[in-house]
Amino acid sequence: MRHLWNKLISIIDTPLWLEIFFAVLLILRIPSFFEPYYYGDEMIYLALGEGVRQGIPLYLGLHDNKPPLLYLTAAIAGNLFIFKVILAFWNLITVYGFWKLVKHLFPKNIKLQNISTVLFGLLTTLPLFEGNTVNAELFMIGPVIFAIWIILSKTNNFKNLFIAGSLFSVAALFKIPAAFDILGIVAFWVIYPRFNLVGIKEFFRKSIILAIGFTVPIGLTFVWFYFSGSFKEYLVAAFLQNFGYVSSWRPSSSELSFIEKNGPLLIRAGVMFLGFLVLWLSRKKVSKEFVLISAWLLATLFAVTLSERPYPHYFVQSIAPVSILLGMLFSLKTVEQSLTVIPLTLAFFVPFYFKFSHYPTITYYQRFLKFTTQKITKEEYFNGFSPNVNNSYEIADFISKSAQKDDKVFVWGNDSSAIYSLSRHLPPTKYVADYHFVDFSNKEETIKNLAQSLPKFIIITQNSFPFPELSVFVNENYYIISEIGSSQIWLYLNK
Repeated sequence: MRHLWNKLISIIDTPLWLEIFFAVLLILRIPSFFEPYYYGDEMIYLALGEGVRQGIPLYLGLHDNKPPLLYLTAAIAGNLFIFKVILAFWNLITVYGFWKLVKHLFPKNIKLQNISTVLFGLLTTLPLFEGNTVNAELFMIGPVIFAIWIILSKTNNFKNLFIAGSLFSVAALFKIPAAFDILGIVAFWVIYPRFNLVGIKEFFRKSIILAIGFTVPIGLTFVWFYFSGSFKEYLVAAFLQNFGYVSSWRPSSSELSFIEKNGPLLIRAGVMFLGFLVLWLSRKKVSKEFVLISAWLLATLFAVTLSERPYPHYFVQSIAPVSILLGMLFSLKTVEQSLTVIPLTLAFFVPFYFKFSHYPTITYYQRFLKFTTQKITKEEYFNGFSPNVNNSYEIADFISKSAQKDDKVFVWGNDSSAIYSLSRHLPPTKYVADYHFVDFSNKEETIKNLAQSLPKFIIITQNSFPFPELSVFVNENYYIISEIGSSQIWLYLNK
């Protein structure tokens, strides 16, 4: 056992400063361990994870429009605290992989290695880009980084390329846009070919093996869901519905044709390929490292802007190449120090142009310090995240005390997934968030499902969308037994 431990340590071989930095990153994540159940995406993941733990089939019994690995991770976690802890250690492994990648790319430039790694670790940890929340981007960038490291540091034989392709696939099974990182690698292979028959054959050999490796894990999920009887639902929810997400942030575009709606997307694709062309034309004047990182950045920026939605965690996908370019900017003493300004300008232009939001970092830690020093109460601390969070806790507590283990509840309101996650009671429908009903269902279908299942409790929260048909159904079949804040709790009339 001791031999194996020593061998593991020798393989990891981290310098002392990096070990200290890991400790700093863990300390910076401590406040996230004490966050309440409030963040919409986290709550959906936990609700579907709870469904998995209860034996409810993904996509067939419960719906969301992402691949399965995030929900399975939530199922393993079982609660928000463990979910955050898993993310914390996953992120440390990701930072380690990033350091290994930068070390390979710039083996003699210790300053660049250190600057890039510190920037990457901080930007994926601090609340600025939602590093404190459990989002798919923070999980998917790890496999991507290790895949690129394998491609660059190992012999490009079948085994290594297959493993790299499989890692890209694992990343995509957290969130589909991870697949676009492959474009950066393929573009790099195109930019530096041997312009002869042998070189062309080598390019296609590597690309095909990488594609095979990418296909296998995703293909296995297809086989699994096929034999579980939910292949169609899986295909639609995890893949096909995401096409509708593309260019979806502009409400005015909903009635336009595909070409008109996605015109800006096609322009961005053109910019990306134009960037690849510029890199190809400049390949003899700049280093391969510069070309690789710039091509990787172009691919990730295209992925980041697919939906045009300004969510800060989307930008996490670009943090790795941005961190390396910043490291080059602050440490190189060559002409490439100046050239890094060009891709970095593009990287900073994207969140500015699309008006990406950001989350305050200093106030986040200040509020936690006030909470830990008892200057504010737990309720006040929770209220700082969302004005409705304490209400959700009260409702969930009521359900936990009043409902039997197998009782179904239905919550209408934008805090529904938080209440499901807290109470561990799920709805009789496949949707756990109100926008799911708006986007993927209709009111008639919802009422029909409720009439067939007749959940024991129906909760209508204070911040719910108008749903007059639900009000009629509730008044006919339920009676109100409690009000928590402005939220109503209705009990089924057992006629």
